[in-house]
Amino acid sequence: MAELGSKGVTAGKIASNVQKKLTRAQEKVLQKLGKADETKDEQFEQCVQNFNKQLSEGTRLQKDLRTYLASVKAMHEASKKLTECLQEVYEPDWPGRDDTNKIAENNDLLWTDFHQKLVDQALLTMDTYLGQFPDIKSRIAKRGRKLVDYDSARHHFEALQTAKKKDETKIAKPVSLLEKAAPQWCQGKLQAHLVAQTNLLRNQAEEELVKAQKVFEEMNVDLQEELPSLWNSRVGFYVNTFQSIAGLEENFHKEMSKLNQNLHDVLLGLDKQYSGNAFPVKAQPSDSTPAKANKSPSPPPDGSPITSPETKTVNHELEPSTLEAPGASIPKSPSQPAEAARAGAEAAGSEAAAGAEASKTEADSGSTSLPAVVVETFPATVNGAVEAGASSERADMPPGFLFKVQAMHDYTATDSDELQLKAGDVVLVIPFENPEEQDEGWLMGVKESDWIQHKELDQCRGVFPENFTERVQ
Repeated sequence: MAELGSKGVTAGKIASNVQKKLTRAQEKVLQKLGKADETKDEQFEQCVQNFNKQLSEGTRLQKDLRTYLASVKAMHEASKKLTECLQEVYEPDWPGRDDTNKIAENNDLLWTDFHQKLVDQALLTMDTYLGQFPDIKSRIAKRGRKLVDYDSARHHFEALQTAKKKDETKIAKPVSLLEKAAPQWCQGKLQAHLVAQTNLLRNQAEEELVKAQKVFEEMNVDLQEELPSLWNSRVGFYVNTFQSIAGLEENFHKEMSKLNQNLHDVLLGLDKQYSGNAFPVKAQPSDSTPAKANKSPSPPPDGSPITSPETKTVNHELEPSTLEAPGASIPKSPSQPAEAARAGAEAAGSEAAAGAEASKTEADSGSTSLPAVVVETFPATVNGAVEAGASSERADMPPGFLFKVQAMHDYTATDSDELQLKAGDVVLVIPFENPEEQDEGWLMGVKESDWIQHKELDQCRGVFPENFTERVQ
């Protein structure tokens, strides 16, 4: 019997819930069709909009904070790998080995502590802050359902009130054959029964209305108090969260700066002890060299140092042989372009005048101990060929050809105006159409293979980083 009773209660509850859903659905349809009015509360609707905005902002902040923590963890792993590499390459007999090991340990501890404090003081606080939103969101939805129940009960009661006069009219007149056929004394009882039934329905509707109104108003009052308070709390929460993150970052970078300074001092001591074994760097590009479009050419994928096509040297002293032989020439710079060789031919006509001027200078400076320096005239040659041969060779070159370079490393073009280079590619260097567009460290040219095949300068030319190539002509 208990089991049958339990099943009956369950079935009754299910039927009641189904009836409520049907009533709510019917009420919403009538409201959308304009056949039933809907209770409106603009102030509460504004609170709901603020709640949804606050929830969206908090969810986004939580997501970005988790991404930030993942990045911190990745940086920790990368820093750990780097310090492990330093420990491996630091030889046992080098000074400061124990210091480097200690610095590596402190570096790892500092990253771990920074990550954990971010979790405790930012992420967990963020999770607690967002933890209150699901319950309030559920209560807002429930309040909406109770509002529909209240409107439905109100409309039902109002409908009964409107139909009261019609019911009284029906009760005053016998409308059925049974009533007409019944004796006079029986008709009075039937009328009394109908009146009692109508009053019962109206009383039940009124009770349902009062009950629905009470449930709705209780929920509505609570939310009217909580939602504005929750909305205002966002300011203090954001302040505390970002202050915590900023303070943790500040302390982390201060401590990390100390470790980096200690590592710098250790390596400085190593450099002083082994200063005679310094690694020769051949004209590596400096940080002060501006790059095209604020971009630096990517280093070669093999990790080898990028060298410029020339070794930049400055010699301010005269060779002894030059001092002893007044007729000797001044050595030409290795970076002098090939066209400069033709300048020697143009200077041939002025050799005599130069010699005379040198003699006059020597005579006027009778007290000087150094011999006069005269410029030796060279025949106009390029790589051993006479100028006529060079002219015929340049006839096959693009207009304005300057010199050739060969790619020492692969270079992947990042813009449409750049050349894609593979190690070994020969490039014919040409001048920029507008010299003002040339950025330091970049050259304009066309790959020799493209020029030989197409002879189309506009379609094949492009810019490329000079320090990825080596001059060959």
